[in-house]
Formats: sequence, C-alpha cells, structure tokens
Amino acid sequence: MSTAARLHRHLHHLTVAIGERLAGGPGEFAAADYLAAELARAGTTVRRETFPVQRRAVQREELELHYGGAWHRVPLSTFANSPDTHDAWIEAPVVIFAGATDYHRTDLASRLHGKIVLHLGCHIESRADYQRLLAAGPVALLMVDVRFPGESPLADALFPAYVAACGAVPTVNVSYQAAWQAQARGLDRARLRLRGAPVPAVSGNVIGELPGDDPDAATLYVGCHHDTQAGSPGADDNASGVAVMLELARYLAPQPRRRTLRFIAFGAEEQLSVGSAAYARRHRDELAAHGGCLINLDSIGSVLGWNVLWGCAPPALVAELAQHLDPLGHSCLTEPGVVPYADHFPFLAAGVPALTIFRQNCTGGRFFHHRPDDDLSQIDLGVLTTWVQGLGTCLSAWANADPPP
Repeated sequence: MSTAARLHRHLHHLTVAIGERLAGGPGEFAAADYLAAELARAGTTVRRETFPVQRRAVQREELELHYGGAWHRVPLSTFANSPDTHDAWIEAPVVIFAGATDYHRTDLASRLHGKIVLHLGCHIESRADYQRLLAAGPVALLMVDVRFPGESPLADALFPAYVAACGAVPTVNVSYQAAWQAQARGLDRARLRLRGAPVPAVSGNVIGELPGDDPDAATLYVGCHHDTQAGSPGADDNASGVAVMLELARYLAPQPRRRTLRFIAFGAEEQLSVGSAAYARRHRDELAAHGGCLINLDSIGSVLGWNVLWGCAPPALVAELAQHLDPLGHSCLTEPGVVPYADHFPFLAAGVPALTIFRQNCTGGRFFHHRPDDDLSQIDLGVLTTWVQGLGTCLSAWANADPPP
C-alpha cells in the first residue's frame, strides 16, 4: 500500500467511520484506540496517559434574535465548558461589544449588566478582561468569529482555566452573517435556551516511542491532536496531522537512530491544549533533562494554502527544517513568539524548542475552520505525502546528528 493510500485510510477512519471527536467523548476514545493500534503496528512502544476534562454534553440549543418587529431563529453552536440555561428561556436586551476596543471602557457594568452581549471576537485572550466582562453582569454571551464572515456558526470553547478562575455564563457562537443581518435590521433583544451542562470526563494522550541508542541524547517529539470541535469531522483539524504523524512513525521505525523519537497524539486540544499541558506538567523533569524539540502538526492538508511555523526554536533548527521542506514545495513562513493556540505552547513554557506547522488558506486561518464542512473534500493527499517525505528525512537526520541543530 502506498503512503497516499495509507494516509487516506487514516483520514477516512477518523472522519467518516468515527466523525466528531469531542474531548472526553466516545469519538475521542475511538480515535485514541485507533491511534494506539496504528502506532503499535508501525513499530512503536505505546502507552496512554489520561487526565480530567469537562465534556460538552449539549442536548438542546436554541437562539432567537428580535429585529424588524419579529423573532427570528438563528443557528448557533454552544461553546464547550459553557453552562446551560437549565432548559429555560433567558431573554434580555442585546448590547454590541467590540472585543478589540471595548475592554478599555470604564462603564462595563452600566452597559452590560442584565444584557445579552453580542461579542465581536471569539477569543478573550486576557483573563483580566474575561473577569471584568463577567463582573459586569451579562446574562449570556453571543460570540462572533470576526475572522470568517460566513453564514455558519463556528464551534469553539471557553478556556477551562478561565472558567475555573472566573466562572461562566451561557456562551454560544453565532455566525458573522447572522449577527450582521440582525444588527442591520434593528436588533434589540435575544432569547436563548440551552440544555446540557458540561460533565466531568476523561481525555487522554496516546504516546508511541522509538527508543534511541543513546539514553542521554535529547528526545525528539512529534505531536498532533486527535479531538475535534462540535459537529465537525475534523479532516484538516486535525486528522491531517494525525495521519502524517502515523506515517512518520512507520517511516522512521526501521531506521537507526541515536536519539529517542516520541510521537504524541494529544487529547482535548480544542479546549486550549489541555492534553499537551497535562503532558508537560507530568513530564517536566523529563523535558528539562532530555527535551530536544517538538514538531507539532496541526491542520496541514488544505488543498490551497501556505505554510506557517508557529513557536520558537533555534535559527539553525528552523533553517535545517527548511532545507528538507523547501525542495518539496513546503516553504514555511515563520511566526516566532507567543502563540498559545496550539500544542507546542506548553512545551515552550517548559523550556523546550517547539514549533507547530500550520497550513492556512485565507488570512484568518482556514475558511472551513471548526465547521461541519471540514471534511475529506478539503484535503490534498499529495500535500500530506510530501509532508511525510520532508519531515521524515529531516527527523531521521536530527535523530542521528551530533550535535543536533
């Protein structure tokens, strides 16, 4: 079987046979079982490590916006980690909140108390801002992803650490176009009904290891995540990264190596890298003593697009990576610094050079981001095949280089 055929088999199993893979849910468990079996088949020694999460358990979600003198039903997606409304309608006036600017205002309480807030922007990057927002007393948040002015609501999550520290109100996503049309026609009120609060559950990381001959040499890590957002089969995000990781393990297993190669499929990435953070906390001594670098693969199969390296690593390592990727048409734009939205970030926080490879197809990221149409039609098997070729030769060289880049 060719590399492309095996990649397709992995993608089809994850996105069609399993489908949605919510953290802590049956789909994520099924994906982890598949990964463990495939990593073992590739020749790695496999183990699994679990950690607690809150599983999204939405049973009912309804939203109506009032404009033009009438109520209008609007599609929505409830954020993971959002509380429900106990299956009761909550209704209130709507206030538009521009996330890029309105956190600077001093009158949040007088503007937002008792209101449903239409929040332009789906990420609240500052815990202090989130705390101020909740302290102002809104009854619900309607989040709008301003990167993608489409007609589909995008699934997403409240950050678990924010919720634990500050609490939460019912929080859902509405599409950009739904918000635009409602506001243009005189939006004044909203009502929301949710049933199904988050429930305690367990997620996990699947780890496959190819030991090196030198136990004192730095370990090389290859990462990806196997969970998805709600309602999405997650072909690009991130069955693409999972499939390439599995084929890299198969390619590298029979080759001699001085350094240990560790392949990690992280759980619960879509709740903000919960699995990779759990690994970094549990293995902080290992990372401090033997952490060489992490190459994390996330959403790398888009039919059209360009490639970005997020994170921080020595320039020599980035340059050598480019030497293996550029000839295959995988030139990468480097975006160094603090980018916390992928599984490389906890490794950076632990002091390990780490990069996430990400393939964009629009300036906001990918147009099918967190949507039901992130399916196999969006994936180019040729792109994934060349990732296996380029990263395989690079990792093989790094596994034996002395010193490493």
